[in-house]
Amino acid sequence: MKFTIARDRLLKALQLATGVVERRQTLPVLANLLIKANETGVALTGTDLEVEIVAHTDVDVEQPGEITIPARKLADIWRALPEGSDVTLSVEGDRATVRSGRSRFTLATLPAVDFPKIEGGETDVVVSVAQADLRMLIDGVGFAMAQQDVRYFLNGMLFEVTEDHLRTVATDGHRLALSTKGCSLESPIAERRQAIVPRKAVLELGRLLDEEDEDIRIQLGTNHLRVSKGAYTLTTKLVDGQFPDYDKVVPKDASRTLVGDRDTLRQGFQRASILSNEKYRGVRLTIASEQLTIQANNPEQEEAEEIVPVEFNGNELEIGFNVSYLLDVLGVIADDQVKLSLSDANSSALLEASGSDDAVYVVMPMRL
Repeated sequence: MKFTIARDRLLKALQLATGVVERRQTLPVLANLLIKANETGVALTGTDLEVEIVAHTDVDVEQPGEITIPARKLADIWRALPEGSDVTLSVEGDRATVRSGRSRFTLATLPAVDFPKIEGGETDVVVSVAQADLRMLIDGVGFAMAQQDVRYFLNGMLFEVTEDHLRTVATDGHRLALSTKGCSLESPIAERRQAIVPRKAVLELGRLLDEEDEDIRIQLGTNHLRVSKGAYTLTTKLVDGQFPDYDKVVPKDASRTLVGDRDTLRQGFQRASILSNEKYRGVRLTIASEQLTIQANNPEQEEAEEIVPVEFNGNELEIGFNVSYLLDVLGVIADDQVKLSLSDANSSALLEASGSDDAVYVVMPMRL
């Protein structure tokens, strides 16, 4: 195998494919990238047996072939080479050689036949969604995914497909985030389809998206999800589990509504959080008709108080929240005005952009 390519043309593909490779492996070949070179160009594949990324690049190949090369070493070498340089990759026997200018690197390889492949299986739902919309669906709810929860189905993001929308939902049991965007289906479906995408695949999918204005193709099967974007294809196994019924969690009849400026609220919460309990991060909110009072204290008897102007249509109310959860929501809402709806001091709060219901956020209160 042998081909020559500009360093910068293969760098992104190399970094994306290497991103899914785990540092600690049970199988030595999983620390490698599969590199296939033929008349159509060069394809790089990285996998951890759960998530797989294939990145294709057009290039004139002198000698076709396939081999696996240590992923991180190759990516580090490529990144360290000078910008604008041409790089030649060749394989002879069980050694791969990378040459650029006066630099030469020789790497050990493993046979391509040993490299595992994620079997996609049958695909029964195919969705097209604008790339900007998919980024908002992921970024808008990703912060609420659990990390290393024993309820393994919470360590991921729910993708829900219906005739006219694609919805993402994430929860860690204390807060829930939900975002909805329009989409188009290649063929109609009889009922909504749900799939739990593992956390790692969600993060890698986020890295795959850029600012270009193009549609993303999502293929959903019974046990896998495949996302295609130009020269890149991400395939992931799905989490086998039952995601909580989010419809039951979202408050439907919150009687009191607070509306305030997002930036002013965020700055107020940030300042108050400085003196909150480092472990529990609790703040007390006192909501009156024209102002919100934010209070925080900690075991050292230090106290913070912030008063923020708001509009409120109910009786005065005191309620406690984890300030980190509120800041996470205010960090992803794009609107200038935020609406917070609640019933009483013991019920969950519903947060959303004042002028849009594309995304809603539920935060459970805490006792202080």
